[in-house]
Amino acid sequence: MSVTAIATQPVASKTITPKPAPRKKGETDPIWVTYKKTHDENLRNLLIERYMPLVRSISERLLATLPKSIDIDDLTSAGIFGLIDAIDGFDIDRGIKFKTYCTTRIRGSILDELRSQDWVPRLVRLKAHKIERAFKALETKYGRKPTDYEMAKCLEISIKEYNQMLEESSAVNVFSLNDKWEEEEDDSAVSKVEVLQDRKSEDPIDRLNQKDVFDFMTRNLSEKERLVLVMYYYEGLTMKEIGEVLDLTESRICQIHSAVLERMQGQLQRNRLSLFTT
Repeated sequence: MSVTAIATQPVASKTITPKPAPRKKGETDPIWVTYKKTHDENLRNLLIERYMPLVRSISERLLATLPKSIDIDDLTSAGIFGLIDAIDGFDIDRGIKFKTYCTTRIRGSILDELRSQDWVPRLVRLKAHKIERAFKALETKYGRKPTDYEMAKCLEISIKEYNQMLEESSAVNVFSLNDKWEEEEDDSAVSKVEVLQDRKSEDPIDRLNQKDVFDFMTRNLSEKERLVLVMYYYEGLTMKEIGEVLDLTESRICQIHSAVLERMQGQLQRNRLSLFTT
């Protein structure tokens, strides 16, 4: 066959198979594809377990900026709810990574939980942050603590308004008594509530001194006279009530009380004289 004949023959057309479109990142995982089709709860649990380390990581980063009274487990629990919402709302056809999508949802869920537990109004928080920023700026500028006048001038308010603002924002400074007194994490660490001083409680040393003085002053009194003093001064009973307990009239109790006080005053006077003469 001549070259001319070969050139004039029709050329068989080739069948070109189109290449499949590249699958998006969200579609590469068969678990995601199957879950979005079936919404199987077991598959959702697998996805939750897969991204739990991410929840923990976000919780730990937020915990570093929060008071020590906040528990990491509470943050993690709130973050799990955000993760579940992210799994249910994730669209695998958008071609974005789930980690990028769920990070914002997890963080937002944790912050929402913290705000719901915060009893301080948001306006008070904003005032406190405004004062704190001004204080740090002036402290850096002058190398010392700023005065009230300097703070008011920086905030562009009067001294009176600044004092009122400072008083309102003081509600933010709340501390947990469960915090450790020292940074130790072992069981030997003491919490603040264990070393908190109760100024309204009675000093045991003063109590013992009072008891010693009372025993010394009443050592020569009869049992009935001691009972009158104890019930009147320690138990807070009235003369009438003491009379009912001792089966005596109110006037008789008053006589006993007056006689005991007179004798005790005389005894105190004699002890003072003997103290100065020795």
